[in-house]
Amino acid sequence: MFLHGYLADSKIFFNQIKFFEKDFNVHAIDLTGFGNNKYMPYPYSLNDYILTVKAYMKERGITCPSVVAHSFGGRIALKMASENKYAFDKIVLTGSAGLKPRFSLKKWLKRAIFKMLKPFIKKEKLSKFYSSDYNALSPVMKQSFIKIVTEHLDYAIDKIQNKTLIINGERDTETPVYMAKRLNKIKGSKLILLKEAGHFCFIDKPLTFNMEVREFLLS
Repeated sequence: MFLHGYLADSKIFFNQIKFFEKDFNVHAIDLTGFGNNKYMPYPYSLNDYILTVKAYMKERGITCPSVVAHSFGGRIALKMASENKYAFDKIVLTGSAGLKPRFSLKKWLKRAIFKMLKPFIKKEKLSKFYSSDYNALSPVMKQSFIKIVTEHLDYAIDKIQNKTLIINGERDTETPVYMAKRLNKIKGSKLILLKEAGHFCFIDKPLTFNMEVREFLLS
């Protein structure tokens, strides 16, 4: 099963689906708010997305699949696996989000200024403090996004019992290498860093990514 990142959809795994369907029964879901599943009735939390994945699996009779989760999809996989070791078989985390980030001085100052100005300035005038991706979201998606990114899953590292592969691009600036190394503290996990690759290392280096993941899943 493939779980895509935020602002993406299942089609982003085109190269992987084409490759893995030769040996596996492949499923790739469009998570609520994305792809062919854009309608979001209310601001989803991470738990709502977990319920969506569980419903998808139940509807199709999927039990304990191996999962390849990118970025936001990694949040879902981390929390599901930490709550139930039988939710998945093997886990592949690539550019996985979910851990509390380090703050550089620049980010710290920006956050401090934002907190100071927020009570006194109209919301629309604070838009420069948000990313362009955030500003492009609908109101309900913005509320959902805030719920998701403010939930940190560092605790999951000690709870996950599944065989886990962490595969990251060395040039990933969204979920940097230090996050991948922290995830590598999952008991028995393996870390692979792909050179000349960024946050979407499965797009930057599809053949290397696919072969490493295939070997892991079949081992």
